[in-house]
Amino acid sequence: MSLTRRTLLKSAAAAVPVAALTTLPSSAITVREPFAIGRLVDKIEAGMAKYAIPGAGLGVWYRGREYMRGFGVTNLDTKEPVSPDTAFRIGSTSKTFTATAIMRLVEQGRISLERPVRAYLPDFAAADPAVARRVTVRQLLNHSAGWQGDYFEDTGDGDDALAKYVADLTKVPQLTPLGKVFSYNNAALGVAGRVLEAVYGKPYETAVRELLLDPLELEHSRFFRSELDGLSVATAHNVVNGKAVAEPLFDAMPRSLHAAGGLISSARDQLRYARFHLGHRGLPPVLSDRTRLAMQSHPGPGGTLFVELNGVGVSWMLRPTAQGPTVVQHGGDWNGQHSGFLFVPQRDFAITLLTNSESGPTLLAELFADDWALQEFAGLNNLPAVPRPPHRLSEYVGTYVAQQIGFDGKSEEIGLDVTADNGELAASVGGQPMFRFAFYRKDFVLALNPDGTSTHTRADFVRGKSGQVEWLRFSGRLFRFHPTGTRRPKAFSHRVL
Repeated sequence: MSLTRRTLLKSAAAAVPVAALTTLPSSAITVREPFAIGRLVDKIEAGMAKYAIPGAGLGVWYRGREYMRGFGVTNLDTKEPVSPDTAFRIGSTSKTFTATAIMRLVEQGRISLERPVRAYLPDFAAADPAVARRVTVRQLLNHSAGWQGDYFEDTGDGDDALAKYVADLTKVPQLTPLGKVFSYNNAALGVAGRVLEAVYGKPYETAVRELLLDPLELEHSRFFRSELDGLSVATAHNVVNGKAVAEPLFDAMPRSLHAAGGLISSARDQLRYARFHLGHRGLPPVLSDRTRLAMQSHPGPGGTLFVELNGVGVSWMLRPTAQGPTVVQHGGDWNGQHSGFLFVPQRDFAITLLTNSESGPTLLAELFADDWALQEFAGLNNLPAVPRPPHRLSEYVGTYVAQQIGFDGKSEEIGLDVTADNGELAASVGGQPMFRFAFYRKDFVLALNPDGTSTHTRADFVRGKSGQVEWLRFSGRLFRFHPTGTRRPKAFSHRVL
């Protein structure tokens, strides 16, 4: 799909009652339901109408109860209604399933997070031989391996797809020193998935199903659509001239990317998974509390991924709040299927929303990057970000270039041209205005639309050892700085997990 501002932005008790929201239309909210649920339903329905989103699945855990709801239709052509059991491709929240399955083997003593990857993949190779020798399983899972993360090569449909993908990692350049910089890394999670299947002795998808999906009784969660035959599955939609159009071909994903973003799951299953990671009793004890909590602690390097992050634990994005409690978050994106997922352990709150439209990220940003839902349900706010002019705007001016490797194994790149404009930075692609960057503290910016309205997104500039700006970290990706006039890259077809 061609690059747009929105696709760049894509770049989260034993028997509890399920509230009437599960089956009733939003106009029939009962008095038993908190007002916050009704406001959430109104916001989702307004966003779906505004942004041309045909269908969505919602799950909320709030004040000791589950609230689930399907909105709209799975496919504009068939008009099948969405239910809490409708399965959507959840994209990168799949990474947390990869990590949780690995943690089962950690508890069994079969994997150590601190051991090098080569302890489990003796032939593992990377572009930097020293990194290949030293990178640990933990560094794969906390996005600090340092190599280019957007590596999407299709290596076929066989059980060896992931092994072939990892074997080709030598073509992926090393960007930053091992363990020092957070940079969102799909490729590293692919390596983690390969470690899982090598140690477990079965293909990745089988390992996750046997270690996690089946024990947690996630019956509408699978990696292959064929395994969901007869069940409700959402179709991806594109948006053309402001209207949603079903695009079934968008649903296809190379098997090599399953560990980074391939799971198909329902709102009901996602909420059950959230409750498991909240430590609710009555669910199968797949992990000990100690191991589960270890996934939500000891973050690696921090930075931004739409919001500010303390860093990443064992695959979970750990997000600070003004009041102190940590938000544990993920979410994911694929062509025409976009989802959000977060929970707050100290507030016993969780929310997930799954959508089936290319415009889904706009609504998800309002709910999962903005702090509207956190305020409503958990009394929490993002860290403050009041725009203020920087001291030396000129040091940020130039072109910032990111690369990816596409399905065909070939490298592509995109450049953001950044100029100074009235105390802010203006960013464009190929002359097309994309964003304004307003500084709120040194090196940290709010990404605004060209008209100055909010995108609910934060980014930051990363400096090198010399103290000079080397990178723009946007959507978690690293864009390398080049002085004005030295680079003029073309836009690539942007895929985000």
